[in-house]
Amino acid sequence: MLKKVFVSPDPGRSRLRFAARAVLGIGLAVVACGLAGTSLIGAIIGGLAALLALFTVTDATVRGQAVTTALLPVAGLPVLTAAAALHDLPVARDLTFLAVVGAGVYARRWGPRGHSLGVFAFMTFFIAQFLHATTDRLPEMFAAVLLSVAAAATVRFGLWCYERRRPAPAVPAPPPGTGLARITTRQAVQATAGAGFALVVGQLVSGDRWYWAVGATWWVFVNTTSRGETLVRGFRRVLGTVVGIGLGFLIAVPVAGSPVPTAVLAAACVFGIFYTAAVSYTWMMLCVTLLAELLYGLLGVLSPGLLALRIAETGVGALGAALAVLFVLPVTTHAVTDVWIQRALRCVHACTAEAAARLAGTEGADPAPRVAELEQLLGRVRLSVAPLVHPLSPMPGRKRRARRVLGLLDDCAREIRGLVAVAADPEASHDARLAAACWRVEAAVEALTGGGAVPARAGGPRAAEPALAHLHDLEHALAELAAPLRSPSGSRPAGA
Repeated sequence: MLKKVFVSPDPGRSRLRFAARAVLGIGLAVVACGLAGTSLIGAIIGGLAALLALFTVTDATVRGQAVTTALLPVAGLPVLTAAAALHDLPVARDLTFLAVVGAGVYARRWGPRGHSLGVFAFMTFFIAQFLHATTDRLPEMFAAVLLSVAAAATVRFGLWCYERRRPAPAVPAPPPGTGLARITTRQAVQATAGAGFALVVGQLVSGDRWYWAVGATWWVFVNTTSRGETLVRGFRRVLGTVVGIGLGFLIAVPVAGSPVPTAVLAAACVFGIFYTAAVSYTWMMLCVTLLAELLYGLLGVLSPGLLALRIAETGVGALGAALAVLFVLPVTTHAVTDVWIQRALRCVHACTAEAAARLAGTEGADPAPRVAELEQLLGRVRLSVAPLVHPLSPMPGRKRRARRVLGLLDDCAREIRGLVAVAADPEASHDARLAAACWRVEAAVEALTGGGAVPARAGGPRAAEPALAHLHDLEHALAELAAPLRSPSGSRPAGA
């Protein structure tokens, strides 16, 4: 867990910039709320709104990010109004909360923008419970949300928009489907069912902090697809929360809401949330938990009993998510992994074809965007296979196969990057044997994704021509992939 955060590569220092900009944006939002005369409650909701605006908006283009950021209050303020208006009507409040959960997950079918708006809507309702919002506080809370989103946007798109100097990343579309075959629809049903369980049991555990359980269920479902991914994420959430509670006894409880130390530690937690999110969900949850403890210290309600209650409610939420993914319209790890591996393999062929066309002198042929897409797809493969390679996985055979698949796919990606680098060299020459090698790569990919026999790779010594050398090594990796991608009976690819 330590290695993931402190040794993981950070190309272009993107994670460092992401985290530093978040601290600046959220700090500006809190200061702006203070200058506007809001109370402590207003400053807290403003800071959290800015955090969400900077964290959840992930559109591929800067323009798309700006549009989504502008739409956040449109999604959040009506939900905040409903939460405050239903504060004293428990049944209506709970049913509305479950409706927000279902709608927020279902909105993911519209891509990154739907995901961002769904998360913001859910968290607005959650924050209203966290702060016990009532209708008399709505004007102040509205002002805080609008002011903070504007402050976050000013930092993100005005003062420090480092994304303008980078090409838009390729964002893989989710697996297709209609009705209950669509994964986002099934997840909306699962999340609502899991949140319903968490809400009922969470209220039995605590009538005041039940929303923690619902929040734990919700966040377990974020950025997961299969039941394996969801179970692993639930485990990591509980682990991060427990470690964070332990640190809370050492850090947040002694600080006891003192303004200056709390502000410094809160900034460190914000930095940690953004810096670790991409590499370790456990570390991110540790930082989130410690930040929540610091905020409770500011509100004057932090105590050892409250920290113990946080662990219990998180466990209830994780259990609700686990029961939902296991028994309510389950999406198997096998099915999801199979889809992403097939898409990655087809992208390998597309990269090869584009590189060969560029070497042949075809005008407009550019494999670079395909390489970026392949990296994104391999990231999704690693995420879907993560449950199988987890240290606690009870299936050693599948774990070995999964690791073998990941290793061979990484080999493919390495050879593709080498091939593209050769193709980008204006001095590179076209070899007549490239067409035959590309055909063998295409045939191998079609066999792997369609269930046929993988053609034998070209024999003989390694080619001297750099492009051919990369293609021959790619053929070798694809041929070796045939074994772990087939089930023992030799039927359809079994993902990992």
